[in-house]
Amino acid sequence: MKQHEYKTTLRWTGNRGTGTSDYRAYARNHEITGPLKTTTLHGSSDAHFRGDASKYNPEDLLVASLSACHMLSYLHLCAVNNVVVMAYHDDATGTMAENPDGSGQFTEVTLHPRVTITRESDAAKALHLHEDAGKLCFIARSVNFPVHHQPLISNS
Repeated sequence: MKQHEYKTTLRWTGNRGTGTSDYRAYARNHEITGPLKTTTLHGSSDAHFRGDASKYNPEDLLVASLSACHMLSYLHLCAVNNVVVMAYHDDATGTMAENPDGSGQFTEVTLHPRVTITRESDAAKALHLHEDAGKLCFIARSVNFPVHHQPLISNS
């Protein structure tokens, strides 16, 4: 079995001068970088947890990872199955349940891919390939909650 490693660096940028001296004394802001990456992701916690709503939070990134992984798996399958994709758009949603003790977990993610294919491409095959992409997606195979797909296929 092949193995692949991924490395990131996270740096907390939310010290307002007194560190974590109090729950309200620090910002949840942080930066994520990685080797050979050209941009820095600016993150925070969810606004519900005293974070900056203008920055990506870990929950956003999990939903985005599932969406991107599905798309990349799907585009691969389309390319090798003679389905020509001209456009792809997904408004993915995720649901997290917060427990009384402050912990929480995702209960589901739903992907809503809107795919435009050429007129010569088989729309039924394009629709079915979403199911196969869900089985191939590395991220979806790694989570312990359902990842649903509600695709819409249209011809250009």
